[in-house]
Amino acid sequence: MKFFIDTANLDDIREAQALGVLDGVTTNPSLMAKEGISGKNNILKHYVDICNIVDGDVSAEVISTEFSEMVKEGEALAELHDQIVVKIPMIKDGVKALKYFSDRGIRTNCTLVFSPGQALLAAKAGATYVSPFIGRLDDISTDGLNLIAEIRLIYDNYGFDTQILAASVRHTMHVIDCAKLGSDVMTGPLSAIEGLLKHPLTDSGLAKFLADYNKGN
Repeated sequence: MKFFIDTANLDDIREAQALGVLDGVTTNPSLMAKEGISGKNNILKHYVDICNIVDGDVSAEVISTEFSEMVKEGEALAELHDQIVVKIPMIKDGVKALKYFSDRGIRTNCTLVFSPGQALLAAKAGATYVSPFIGRLDDISTDGLNLIAEIRLIYDNYGFDTQILAASVRHTMHVIDCAKLGSDVMTGPLSAIEGLLKHPLTDSGLAKFLADYNKGN
């Protein structure tokens, strides 16, 4: 499973990259705003800055909701850097844009997916990635992980190449469960990735080894 980090914070991205397990980055206008990044030129520059830190795909989101504007904006984003993947919302014009970009070899990430039917449409239109938001479903007492399982079954039934990118991952168990269900990618905060490091027996075992070593010194 690929590990993406969902942030616009360059320090967190550098830390995840230094860990040696980072495969890419996802971000969105809300995450940009959280870092105090606003204005078209600043946002575009920030995407390039992210690409210069990581080796893998970087999802850059369009803010338009009308087909022709999505195309214009998405083509400009794709020209920024070879690592850019154009992030498209799951709406009717978005599906049209997915098909347009797919036909022209521009990679896409279909975002804000909350049902198997939406994921099926995205795959039919040729999306590179589909992003089901599991944490937001959990927030409204709906099983987000079940959506991952349903999409995995549908995609396997028909051999779709679209990769399942589990988004809105909130914690370490989300990561583990998505891996068990066969999600191709997960994207979440640095804390969800670093949480995989933690186990009390590792900590106590290391403390014992160091204590025993130091007895002879």
